[in-house]
Amino acid sequence: MSDNKMSVEFVSKSQNEAFARVAVAAFVSQLDPTIDEINDVKTAVSEAVTNSIIHGYENKEDGIIRIEAEINEDEVKIIISDKGIGIDDIEQAMEPLYTSRPDLERSGMGFTVMETFMDNLEVESEKGIGTKVVIKKKFNVVS
Repeated sequence: MSDNKMSVEFVSKSQNEAFARVAVAAFVSQLDPTIDEINDVKTAVSEAVTNSIIHGYENKEDGIIRIEAEINEDEVKIIISDKGIGIDDIEQAMEPLYTSRPDLERSGMGFTVMETFMDNLEVESEKGIGTKVVIKKKFNVVS
């Protein structure tokens, strides 16, 4: 059982990427994160949402992106999912600098950024069905 949950859905318009960042940041704020921690989460969410818009829905603005977030003690789990075209080869897609859209001058660093800023990253995808990205981060960790 979780301590708290939220979910939100929005259309696959690039303008909604900022909304997604702020919505998740507001939810995570109850964990009293540092500025760096909240920026890490916002950056990872931004990358996942942007991937859904650009790659999942190929910039078509009629897709739905869903974000679910769940807090358990000092950890947040965030799921970003779409019903877009899916990923052919997840392993290849997660390689730094790989992009399926070089025509859009994409850097190919989205999954790498998510892995860098979060404690855990899982990607599930099925061609023609969609993609689900699960990211997790613990807060107030004493080193």
